[in-house]
Amino acid sequence: MQTVTLNEPEITQAFDALPDDGKPVSMLNLLRYRERAEYVGHPEQPPCSGREAYTRYAELAFPIVSAVGARPIFIGTCIAHVVAPPSERWDDLLLVEYPTRRAFVDALTSKEYRAISFHRTAALQDSRLIAFRGGAVSFRMPGGF
Repeated sequence: MQTVTLNEPEITQAFDALPDDGKPVSMLNLLRYRERAEYVGHPEQPPCSGREAYTRYAELAFPIVSAVGARPIFIGTCIAHVVAPPSERWDDLLLVEYPTRRAFVDALTSKEYRAISFHRTAALQDSRLIAFRGGAVSFRMPGGF
């Protein structure tokens, strides 16, 4: 499996095409780490595990996303895949809220982010990035949740 890098033009174009109504948007990151990070094109990076490479990425990315007003909401380690295909396994999940869709796009397209995103690519065997908004669902919850 190949990890999709977050700075690929089709990803930002697809997200940029959504209407920007100024409301917050949350991004759910599902992460599966490589056993050993693959720093293709970056031989100067010391060898490490995928998890260690993601830590490098997170330390550099946090100030960038914070600068656009984003904040982590939840970070967790997956402990069981209760309802999932056998091939779909995740190590960690990360939930980040951005003040607007535009803030997310601005962070990802910044030259600062592009300069460090290779750590994410080196770290991850597979990932998912799912955008959503809280507070509205397409079904009715008992008790008016």
